[in-house]
Amino acid sequence: MLTFGIIGSGSIGGFLARLLTRDDPLLAGRARLAAFAGRDASRARDAAAQVGCAALDVPGLLARPDVDAVLVCAPSGTHAELAEAALRAGKHVLVEKPVDVTPEAADRLTAVARAEGRVLGVVSQHRFDPAARLAHEAVRAGRLGRITSATAELAWWRGPAYYASGTWRGTRELDGGGALMNQAIHAVDLVQWLAGPVVEVHAHTARLAHPGIEVEDVATASLRFASGALGTLLATTAAYPGRTARLAVHGDRGSVVIDDDEIAYLHLAAEGEQAPAYGAFGAADQSDEYASALVRDTARDSCGLLYQPHRDQLVDFCDAVREGRPPLVDAAAGRQAVAVVSAVYKSAATGRPQRIDGPVPAYDALKERIL
Repeated sequence: MLTFGIIGSGSIGGFLARLLTRDDPLLAGRARLAAFAGRDASRARDAAAQVGCAALDVPGLLARPDVDAVLVCAPSGTHAELAEAALRAGKHVLVEKPVDVTPEAADRLTAVARAEGRVLGVVSQHRFDPAARLAHEAVRAGRLGRITSATAELAWWRGPAYYASGTWRGTRELDGGGALMNQAIHAVDLVQWLAGPVVEVHAHTARLAHPGIEVEDVATASLRFASGALGTLLATTAAYPGRTARLAVHGDRGSVVIDDDEIAYLHLAAEGEQAPAYGAFGAADQSDEYASALVRDTARDSCGLLYQPHRDQLVDFCDAVREGRPPLVDAAAGRQAVAVVSAVYKSAATGRPQRIDGPVPAYDALKERIL
């Protein structure tokens, strides 16, 4: 069994604490929570009291010999610093998305984890949604044929109260970016999990509805994947009152559309099926045929989040530690998502396409031109 400590007593830290302390047969025998730590000592004490665990400062938590693993749930721009400290203290680490706000930070963490012999994972719980798993298995089995295009779209709303809920929100230093880095990083990870790595972007960003923040509330990009497939990306927190998060992947033998983590459309050509001249124009939906594979646990936390995706990622992480293997979402996956986001910002700043062949050039010197 892994004993966890949580660094960060905000909303996601509190949610994960409640998940770790609820009666769940899949986590029983795999994980338990020992302690909370956070920048705000009072908030950490309150969070710890709610779930019946210890409240410590970060050095105190990392010094505890019974803590095997650390969940880093602090502001994004502090992830690498805290995760590195935990790794050097001999702890396995599961860090909230994004892994940090630069690919270089992810590279440093990977090197430290390797040197310390510790497991390092990044939270991307939507890979554990039944819809995403089904889509991934279909792509991997070649059921969509050659992937030709993909679209990731997240059109949400975040009001002034959201950005006022934490002094770090909407800042370049600690949020690392806006709608794309914070909210749509999951979509950036998922579209690459299904369609393969993005190797080039051409992007635009803007701040249109939130004058009080430093970062973008709208980002758009055209994508080119390593396979040759093309795609588009939209991320916004300026779409009132908030709309669907959509992921679509198309191939020459099938298509899948996921809306708000549920299969909205699925068609996989049968072996020997001849493609008609003009296609089905949205008909021929086969999603009902896969209903048994799409059953999900609908239990929700008091904050509204589903338990199942995070629970399944914690199960995978615990098993990875026990089995001595990388978790499903490792540091490389976290780095790739941040590399794409960083490339979008670079492209928006320069007005030119940006390749992602290796390390992404820093865009700090151009940050005033991003928006």
